[in-house]
Amino acid sequence: MNYKVIFTDAAVSDLALFNKSLQKVIRKAIDKVSLNPLPKNEGGYGTPLGNKRGNNLTGLCRIKLLKLGIRVVYQLIRTDDVMKIIIIAARADDEVYKQAAKRIGR
Repeated sequence: MNYKVIFTDAAVSDLALFNKSLQKVIRKAIDKVSLNPLPKNEGGYGTPLGNKRGNNLTGLCRIKLLKLGIRVVYQLIRTDDVMKIIIIAARADDEVYKQAAKRIGR
């Protein structure tokens, strides 16, 4: 099932920080995952997050662009079939997860 992808305002700003070629790669990865964004343990592409070094990210999933060192953290809104992009950032240790927790108010 194809989920509708929406970006938070902050995630739109995050994406704009990358050059056009990286934006294309990031969007392509998001589009691929949106075909089945469920967590891997439910047969999807998403890697579920939980507690990441004291950050409660339960209910969120991530996409890792390994070679680029970029993480995309998203939330599934299953009732509306929506994949909500919370943050797009370079890995930089666990900073991306700290920022994701702040953006969702945890």
